[in-house]
Amino acid sequence: MPGRDALRVSVEKSLDLVEIAPMAKPPVCKLMDYGKYKYEQAKKDKEARKHHNTTEIKEVKLRPNIEDHDFETKARNAIRFLNDGDKVKVTIMFRGREITHPDLGKVLCVRLAEFCKAAGTVERAAKLEGRNMIMILTPIKHD
Repeated sequence: MPGRDALRVSVEKSLDLVEIAPMAKPPVCKLMDYGKYKYEQAKKDKEARKHHNTTEIKEVKLRPNIEDHDFETKARNAIRFLNDGDKVKVTIMFRGREITHPDLGKVLCVRLAEFCKAAGTVERAAKLEGRNMIMILTPIKHD
C-alpha cells in the first residue's frame, strides 16, 4: 500500500508505522506500538543476560617454599573457585635467589594440578614469566 495510506491507517488505529527493511524494493513497513516493541526487546535482552554465564579468572598466589597446610588451604580455595565455574590463575612468586630454582615452581604446579584434577584441568601449563611462574586451570564442564 502507498506510504500515505499506511500513515493514515496508523493514525486511525493510533499505532506507529515502523520501517522493517529499508533496503527492500519497495521498503517494508509494519504497524505496531513502538514503545511496547522496545519494552519487549529490553525484556528479551535482560532475560538473555540472566542466562549468560560469565567466567571470571580468580588468582591463587603461592611461594616455592610454601608449607603443607598453607598449600592445602590455597588448593581448597582453587577447587572452590573451579566448582563455582571460574578459571583459576596459579601464580608462583619467586623472590631473590629463589628464581634460580624454577624446578621447585614446576613441582608445585604439578602438585596443585593433581590436587585439583577432580574440579578442573590445566588449560595453560606452568610457564616462567619474569619472576613469576603462571599456570591456568579451567573448570570441568558438568552436563
